[in-house]
Amino acid sequence: MRELVCGQVVKSKAGRDKGKLFVIVEKADAYVYLADGQSRRIENPKKKKSKHIQPTNTVIDTLKSKLDYSDKVSNTEIRKKLAVVQEENNPS
Repeated sequence: MRELVCGQVVKSKAGRDKGKLFVIVEKADAYVYLADGQSRRIENPKKKKSKHIQPTNTVIDTLKSKLDYSDKVSNTEIRKKLAVVQEENNPS
C-alpha cells in the first residue's frame, strides 16, 4: 500500500460518510484527519482510521504544499478542488 500524504484525495470506505471524497489534512499514527470543506471543515476535520479509507492516486499539489508548510487553507479552496476531482472521476 502506498503511503498516505497530506493533500491526497481519499474515499471513505466505512461509516455514514461512505463513498464520499475527502482530502487528508493531517496524519497521526493509524489515524488521518480528513476535510471536505463543507460538512467537515478544515477547522474541525474528521478523525478516521487509515484502514477505513481508500486512497486515490490524486494528490492536490497546491493543498499539499500549503499543508506541508502550515499555510492557511480555506474551506472554499478544498471544496473547489474536490469538485474538480469529482467531475474528472464521474464525467456526465
